[in-house]
Amino acid sequence: MKLSILDQSPISRDSTPQEALKASVDLAKLGDELGYTRYWIAEHHDFAGLACPNPDVMLGIIGSRTERIRIGAGAVLLPHYKPFRVAETYNLLATLYPGRVDLGIGRAPGGSAEASMALSGNFLENVRQMPEKLDELLRFFRNDFASDDMYGKIRPTPVPDRLPQPWMLGTSEKSAKAAAENGLPYTFGKFMSGGDGSSIIKTYNDAFAERHPDKTPEKIVTVSVICAETSEEARDLALSTQLSTILRDKGEGDGKVPTVTEAKNYAYSDEEKEKIADIKQNLIVGNPREVREQLEQLQAEYNVHEWMIVTITHSYEARKKSYELLAREVLLATE
Repeated sequence: MKLSILDQSPISRDSTPQEALKASVDLAKLGDELGYTRYWIAEHHDFAGLACPNPDVMLGIIGSRTERIRIGAGAVLLPHYKPFRVAETYNLLATLYPGRVDLGIGRAPGGSAEASMALSGNFLENVRQMPEKLDELLRFFRNDFASDDMYGKIRPTPVPDRLPQPWMLGTSEKSAKAAAENGLPYTFGKFMSGGDGSSIIKTYNDAFAERHPDKTPEKIVTVSVICAETSEEARDLALSTQLSTILRDKGEGDGKVPTVTEAKNYAYSDEEKEKIADIKQNLIVGNPREVREQLEQLQAEYNVHEWMIVTITHSYEARKKSYELLAREVLLATE
């Protein structure tokens, strides 16, 4: 089993965006040391409580502070951008950090309608152009425009010896089919999907085999995990995540991750208690053995061998400890 990291750069109560971003750099360094396969950082725009609108900038820094771990975006939200610009940026990163750069591609807005308009104009129209944008991006990487094409004489320089590896990210059969159609590896975001994940992965496998019988499909499933020394401690840490989701859905608060004490003292309505029960369905919580066993159960269900872990706790130290405990249980125990 391989483990990777997805980081949303959450801002904790009584912390600043600068502290959240520094914590992201620290987390990437820890993942590098512990043997995690990848570190990906997410893109959000004017999104309360999340500190990173631009993965590209963070990856330039993180690449310089790590040695081995693959680094990437989870994801670049392609409808906002011109493909040539994306190809230039990730070719530059791949030139700086050879053989270590992934380019996760998504189609979500990553923020409000107003933020999308400010960033790239008519987002819905941009989404409709997503297939063409994706094809253009991949063509820039492959350098296979026809000689008489407008783009046939340009390259997204610098062109590295080892190109960035594109991945399609998504939470539905539509994204799975798009990944398969383009022969791309696929990452399914189970942590934010209510869909039948194993069925979506099967759709990807079947469509990929039909379109590309000579290639092996690669896939990752992303899950929310909170791991601690004891089950009780893990459940307490998870209270912050649960309350954060409740407040965000209500449009209340500043978006920052609340403390465990705040979560314990919050007066939950019956409706909110029901919502927490739903939240728990997409959250793996426990001591190292319990978390490993739950991942192994999912591995048998999904037939996927790489799991991308997103962990949000109020304490940045508790978050690092969660990743450390999981690595020692799953990665270091097999060395």
